[in-house]
Amino acid sequence: MRKLLMAAMAASMLVPVAASAQGPGEARHDQRDYRHDRNEARRDTHDRRVAEARRDRRDARDDRRDRREDWRDYRDSHRDVYRRPDYRGPRGYRYRPVAVGYRFAPPYYAREYWLPDYTRYRLPPPGYGHRWVRYGNDVVLINIRNGTVLQVFASFFF
Repeated sequence: MRKLLMAAMAASMLVPVAASAQGPGEARHDQRDYRHDRNEARRDTHDRRVAEARRDRRDARDDRRDRREDWRDYRDSHRDVYRRPDYRGPRGYRYRPVAVGYRFAPPYYAREYWLPDYTRYRLPPPGYGHRWVRYGNDVVLINIRNGTVLQVFASFFF
């Protein structure tokens, strides 16, 4: 009986100790929670960077819009710069308004129609493989490899 009592007392003392210790499953769960919190903090940091990048893109877009308005104001106040001789298109030419994505035939964007002095008209510099081309009274940014229209300023010249 004495042995039984001693075993029961020893068992009762060990149960709270064993209950307070973390088992392997609980330790893994705690590590998983820690990793989850850490990744969430990283995502929040990334989201803040994404938000800043979006803000920067929005600011750049607003700047482009402001520059476009400056260009129009300049054009209205310097009409003499934007008066050009009559446009003579390629043989069989007939003017039709164009939009971004339209493809010109090669005669329409030949060298004789390029605007090499685009800074005089306050146009942004064309990228590599692109040219500003006069088309009627419009100015069109064209990819010279395939004739695709990238940007159009309608009624550019008077």
